[in-house]
Amino acid sequence: MNYNELVENIRTKKSFLCIGLDTDIKKIPQHLLSFPDPVFEFNKQIIDATHQYCVAYKPNIAFYESHGASGWLSLQKTLEYIPKNIFTIADAKRGDIGNTSGLYARAFFDKSSSGLYFDSVTVAPYMGKDSVTPFLEFKNKWVILLALTSNSGSSDFQLMQEGNEKLYERVIRTSQTWATHEQMMYVVGATHAEELAIIRKLAPKHFFLVPGVGAQGGSLQEVAKYGMNENCGLLVNSSRNIIYASTEKDFAEAAAIEAKNIKEEMEKILQ
Repeated sequence: MNYNELVENIRTKKSFLCIGLDTDIKKIPQHLLSFPDPVFEFNKQIIDATHQYCVAYKPNIAFYESHGASGWLSLQKTLEYIPKNIFTIADAKRGDIGNTSGLYARAFFDKSSSGLYFDSVTVAPYMGKDSVTPFLEFKNKWVILLALTSNSGSSDFQLMQEGNEKLYERVIRTSQTWATHEQMMYVVGATHAEELAIIRKLAPKHFFLVPGVGAQGGSLQEVAKYGMNENCGLLVNSSRNIIYASTEKDFAEAAAIEAKNIKEEMEKILQ
């Protein structure tokens, strides 16, 4: 999916909601365990219930890799089930020397190689340009670069300052020489709303993937106030608040209600 298609989807749906498919076999409703593939069945019902309210789905790859080969199959089936007009994010946080990154890129972008064909993948910038550029060689595929994350330990390194520049600012400035806003996004945690205005000045046209709204305490209103640009420029992720809104047989209906509520708040913001 290219930049213009993503922007058009946001305008059409009046939503910039991304739903995280962080599907934990220990948290899904017990009645699903009788299905041949409980993880996929859970995802399938969540997608059926919520796809009209979101513009992106983001499976966290660790939740699937932890099951070995069967988890990879659940992931592949989930990706194939997601409607084709919805943006897909492999939340994998990869990043290694160039030839290894090339194989990671092939794993998530090349259907003929791995069976997967995500629109984007999250990438760690720590090893520099040659660890990121292999992901950029695929047409209409995106790198979502970790910039300022929502976890409590993000301050250990990302906020370190050298002169007048923090490390996350250096990442954003430097990486913009690797790709344009039509192929690169940044992960910016909602728990750092006060930094969003600074980041938006550094990257005025780029999309931000924003985790941390809801369960981690981030405010959607604050994110929109400081992070939105003329094309919205935001994909705000919610995972646990939606997919685990209920752990009973009504889990899909509960997820739909939660997703609809967030979507309606986003629609007001977009207006």
